Formats: sequence, structure tokens, C-alpha cells
Amino acid sequence: MHKRNQSTITEFFLVGFGDLHNVKIFVFTICLIIHILALTANILVIALVGVTKSLHSPMYFFLSQLSLSEILFTSNIVPNMLWLILVGGGKISIARCMAQFYLLGVPTIAQCLLLAAMSFDRYVAICRPLHYAIIMTFIHQLLMVASCWFLGFTLSLFIYIFLRKLKFCNLDIINHFYCDIAPLLRLSCSNTSAVELVTAVGSFPVLLTPFMTIVVTYIIIIRTILKIRSNVGRHKAFSTCSSHLIIVCMYYGTLTSIYIFPPRDNSIDLNKSLSVLYTLVTPLFNPLIYSLRNKDIKAAIFKNIQALRLRKAEKS
Repeated sequence: MHKRNQSTITEFFLVGFGDLHNVKIFVFTICLIIHILALTANILVIALVGVTKSLHSPMYFFLSQLSLSEILFTSNIVPNMLWLILVGGGKISIARCMAQFYLLGVPTIAQCLLLAAMSFDRYVAICRPLHYAIIMTFIHQLLMVASCWFLGFTLSLFIYIFLRKLKFCNLDIINHFYCDIAPLLRLSCSNTSAVELVTAVGSFPVLLTPFMTIVVTYIIIIRTILKIRSNVGRHKAFSTCSSHLIIVCMYYGTLTSIYIFPPRDNSIDLNKSLSVLYTLVTPLFNPLIYSLRNKDIKAAIFKNIQALRLRKAEKS
């Protein structure tokens, strides 16, 4: 432990994954490849939705915003994680640590709310199809997305402001690969009750409300689908929701494991593994799940590839 006789510290030491010895380069390479693939896949989704007219619908607009949040999220965490893998741990200033936590909170909150918005979109499309065009206008889409990002920036800012008031002394080692709220509260030598209260109150609109919205809407959706007499109609309705449900289960499953029911201190390695899944693998799986299971996106990819080939042929 780094000790400083009750003097205020100005930086932390991120342990990361410790000394990985001979597998360091292998782990670094694998993580780098996954990170590049995740960025490429999410950028591709945003580009496809932007340039393909057949994808100009609320569902794909929300999907592009989800991809944007994944890009912001993984770009904030993974580059520093890769550096820690190479050097076996490293220092980070308190100001930079707080900024990393803030930039972690914004896309996390936005993703929770965007997933709820996507479930509402599926509810309107399946349960109230005749009113879909009236309810899901472009203005309403923009307002929903703007609200998701506004709450992400605002709620994270509240927690950030209270975190900045904390003092840190004696202990300066964070046994993790990024700055999260739990280790910061454990290291603080000042009263953390205000931060804990703000976090607890803020978690209600961020986690519980979106999750309950998703649960209730899908209960209604499933009941509506089961009333469809045609097997083809039921299959088509289920297929439009299955990708979203898979992503919701993955996202809330890892989020709950890390923050709601976190492993005990003696299971810190398990916590790190779950965090790797959350910060590295999930951002790659989300666009892949939608791409592999969605005919419109696969058709858009094929169409744009064909258009690029034609342009090259015309130039040559």
C-alpha cells in the first residue's frame, strides 16, 4: 500500500490486471482486436442508418444512438485498459479519474434509457400499429433521444459534483482497470453519505424505471403476439423483438452483476472479468446481434457494397 500519513493524495494507482508475465502481449492483442471490431461495427451501424433510406425508421434511429453510446463508453475505458495491460498497472490523477467516471456514467445512463425507448417503439409497432406513424413521429424520436442523453449528462454531473468534494488520503490503490464509484468511495477518508444518497436516488430513474418499463411493455407485447392467429405473423412479430431482448438481457445482466449484486472483495477477479465483459465484449455483441438477426441491415450492407463496386467500376 502507498501511505502518506494523512496527507491528501493527488493521484491513484490503478492495479489493472497485474503482471500478466508471458501472456501480456497475447491478452493485449486479443483485447485490441475486440476493441477495433467493436468500434468498426458500431460506426458501421451509424453510417448505414445515416445513408440508407430503408433504415430511416425509429427502431434504427434508436439503434444508431445505442451504437453511439457504445462508442463513447468503450473509447473511454479500453485505451487506458490496454495501456495498463502492457505496463502492469499505472498512475492516474484524481481529476482524470473523476473525468473517466463521469464519461463512464453518461453513456451508461443513456443506454439504459435508450433500451427503454426501443422497447416502447416495439410496443407501439406491435400493439398499436395503426397509431404508429402518429405516435413515433421524427419530432417525438428526437425528444426521446434528447431526453436520454440529457439525463445521462445531468445525472452523471450531479454524482460527479459530489465526488469532487471527497478527500482522499493514505490509501491510493484501486484494484481495478478503471475508476468506478465503489472503489472511490472505499478510498475516501471523508464522509461519503451524500454521494451514496445521490447515487441511490439517481439509480431509480436510471436503472429501475427503464427496466420496469421494458418488462411491462414486453409483457403486453407477448400477450398481443400470442393472440395473432397466423404462425407467420407471430414469428415475424417475435423476430422484431428478439434482438432487442437479447441485448437487454446481456446489458442488464452484466450491469446487475457489477453494481446491484457485486461480488465480494475476495472475488475481485470475478468483478474484473464481468467488467471486461461489460466494457469490451458487450459493445461488440450489440451491433453484431442486430446485424446477424436483421434482414434490413444485411440488405443495407449488401446494397451499399454493390453501390461501391459500381462506383469503382465506373471510375475505372
